[in-house]
Amino acid sequence: MNIYQNILQAKKDSKKLLAVLIDPEKANVEKMASFFEKVHQSIATHIFVGGSTDKNNDTEKVVSVIKNVTDLPIILFPGDVKQITNKADAILFLTLLSGRNPEYLIEQQVTAAPILKNTELEILPTGYILIDGNIETATQKVSNTKPIAQDNLNLILNTALAGEFSGKKLIYLEAGSGATVPVDASIINLVANNLSIPIIVGGGIRSKKQLDSAFNSGADLVVIGTAFENDENFFNQLKK
Repeated sequence: MNIYQNILQAKKDSKKLLAVLIDPEKANVEKMASFFEKVHQSIATHIFVGGSTDKNNDTEKVVSVIKNVTDLPIILFPGDVKQITNKADAILFLTLLSGRNPEYLIEQQVTAAPILKNTELEILPTGYILIDGNIETATQKVSNTKPIAQDNLNLILNTALAGEFSGKKLIYLEAGSGATVPVDASIINLVANNLSIPIIVGGGIRSKKQLDSAFNSGADLVVIGTAFENDENFFNQLKK
């Protein structure tokens, strides 16, 4: 399974992808089978597992349970190196480009490198850009960095370009978990029109209309987590 090549092919074919984000701290493993019945009836194509924190080190257990109930590719979206597990299929190797905290620009990555070297995870170098979603997110608190304002289009674009030019294979525009305002369509459109690599968009997307807006603006893969945590009936709007 070459996940990145599949994402590239989907981009080439104008096929839009949807990732369901599962936070290990909030996941109910007893209800995972019934949850995935709804996932499989939806347009979801990928599963992301991760969160800004995992205080109980539940990531590996949650990934193992998910593996038993789905064949969809499972991609780690880790807050730190403790969330790495070989049970998944791939990992977003994240660099927090919007911040200037060396811990999340290089230190975590250096610590993760020897661990990843001994796994079979497909590594997806990803430039992570936190954009103001009108709420202080867990990512802000943990990374001790500030998001970029939504109206600072030049800085957002130049940060994304710097990510592509430095070899990132994906750019992730993130409004943050629980964001009340998703990444604006104008931002997605600007970045998508100026980059050649796939664009991931997440944070604050709670309706089919917002999802369609992100796709129509140029997002190649959209990530939804909180909306499903709050109301699994949202899947009914996203049936195949």
